[in-house]
Amino acid sequence: MGKYFDMLMEDVRFEEGLKSCMNCGVCTAVCPAAEFYNYDPRQIVAIVQTRDEVEIERLLRSDTIWYCGECMSCRPRCPRGNTPGYVIQALRTVSQRTGLFVESEKGRQQLALKRLIGDNILATGYCLTPRNIRPELHPEQGPVWQWIVDNDEDVYANFTDVYLKEGAGALRRVDDKTMTEIHRIFEVSGGKAFYDAIEEHSERKAREMGYDGATEEYMMETYTVNSNNHSQY
Repeated sequence: MGKYFDMLMEDVRFEEGLKSCMNCGVCTAVCPAAEFYNYDPRQIVAIVQTRDEVEIERLLRSDTIWYCGECMSCRPRCPRGNTPGYVIQALRTVSQRTGLFVESEKGRQQLALKRLIGDNILATGYCLTPRNIRPELHPEQGPVWQWIVDNDEDVYANFTDVYLKEGAGALRRVDDKTMTEIHRIFEVSGGKAFYDAIEEHSERKAREMGYDGATEEYMMETYTVNSNNHSQY
């Protein structure tokens, strides 16, 4: 077997997600992403089943594997017990590990996710905190969100007594011992190396695109720019 298929086979999600697809298309029929994007999970599974390394690499370089919302609507509806969503997750991981994610517009957004969520986990222990939801990155929140961010301590004092403070409750400050454990978990599990790889491949691609590395400007480009070539309409 080829390199990419072997890497897929190492992922337990792939083993669980692809058993004996007969290409009936039920997954595509119920897929919310297929309604809006040029996206066909049935076709993706069919390509993977061929074990064609050229076609699998094409998927790894494409926007296609990033359209899935991971809702898993496909899982309970497949008559053969497959889960195309798991196959997509495995493809994404291989794309990230090999650095091929930077070759697509949607794939390059992995840098923003790593910095806005991944780095926040390592800094605060939370995926997101109110202060982390930057107004310039979320214009859909409207002008009131800027006010909330500027006055977050007063606002969230109405909901909890321990906002970013020591104690028990929502949005408390995670203690140093727990943060040390979180960092250790990321190191032992490979999460830290995974984050470093996202940065490394993004740095390379940013320079190829004419940026001075994976700067804030490059990250904002990946986060905000949409070519509008993704819809099926």
